[in-house]
Amino acid sequence: MSYGTADSLRTVTLDDVRGARKMLQGVARTTAMESSRHLSRTVGTPVHLKCENLQRTGSFKLRGAYVRIAGLLPEQRVAGVVAASAGNHAQGVALASSLLGVDSTVFMPKGAPLPKISATREYGAEVRLHGQVVDEALAAAEEYAADTGAVLIHPFDHPDIIAGQGTVGLEILEQCPEVRTIVVGIGGGGLAAGIAVAVKALRPDVRIIGVQAEGAAAYPPSLAAGHPVSVRAPATMADGIKVGRPGDVPFGIVGELVDEVRTVTEGELSAALLLCLERAKLVVEPAGASPVAALLSRPDAFDGPVVAVLSGGNVDPVLLERVLRHGMAAQGRYLAVRLRLPDRPGALATLLGALSVADANVLDVSHVRTDPRLGLTEVEVEVHLETKGPAHRTEVDRILRDAGYTVID
Repeated sequence: MSYGTADSLRTVTLDDVRGARKMLQGVARTTAMESSRHLSRTVGTPVHLKCENLQRTGSFKLRGAYVRIAGLLPEQRVAGVVAASAGNHAQGVALASSLLGVDSTVFMPKGAPLPKISATREYGAEVRLHGQVVDEALAAAEEYAADTGAVLIHPFDHPDIIAGQGTVGLEILEQCPEVRTIVVGIGGGGLAAGIAVAVKALRPDVRIIGVQAEGAAAYPPSLAAGHPVSVRAPATMADGIKVGRPGDVPFGIVGELVDEVRTVTEGELSAALLLCLERAKLVVEPAGASPVAALLSRPDAFDGPVVAVLSGGNVDPVLLERVLRHGMAAQGRYLAVRLRLPDRPGALATLLGALSVADANVLDVSHVRTDPRLGLTEVEVEVHLETKGPAHRTEVDRILRDAGYTVID
């Protein structure tokens, strides 16, 4: 969904990005560029992490939001701004509006994580909960704009937004002038388009690779068709790139300047998030970890030095717990088994003794006694275990079976 006006469909230039950078001085941080020895060994070339998860509000979104709102006419500022978002754009608009003295209203889905709702309010926006998904919240925001005259601040489909996000590209070239490949997550396309405008104008030899979640990958079919097409019911844990249709403005730029768009699975996203947390000591949301997921999925396919853009770190703690378990399971470090035991004293202690021999750490145990599938003298036990990898998982399963336990597959 986009503005569809002549202004919104104009191109974005390097001068626009440079102008945006001047506007953002003292507002957006020049975020850190961290080297990753682990990823460098895995990929076989130097890998650096551009830490936009450490940006104010926890993501790159402040850059574009501030440039867009700062460019409004005085009479537009008086009317205020409105936006729709599940989190990152909401917080960027809220803070940018507060810094510029503009009233902001943000529509968020009813299921948006509470920490993101609270943060958006604390940054100064009036939050209104509407609908179950962002598209429904966006429709409400558009209606509000039509009724009140407030300016709709789109999350990605406007040249000013793209120019603001492009300042990330300028920083990358300054912090890693030898870069040969930049990997960046793509939702609507604003960040990838902005980086591509800045980088390709100065270093056309740098390869730019976009990454989408497999369940919300609108760009590959859109690029094949030559125009934006919608993906029905996009599904992914990476809500920051969970966009069903590319923006009209970024789509043209991505199609011209981005060299390739790849997809990653939910398991790869989980493993990437876990790696960022364990090895880089960085809290990154699933969308922000998507470039790392791409590196892990095809480590031999990148010319280095490589810069992976960690676009955001606003992850809901409940989701983080689930994703970490998912990532541990994908790496063979987590195992859930169901077993049938005789329902008599000491049976559970004997099972735990067998697991001790297997050197598996028990995280959780649950009993079921009332299932009609169980015999009168049976109990079903589900045990959650921390293991040391795929080989250890196989060994634990063998030890349990050799000990005579019925493992339910």
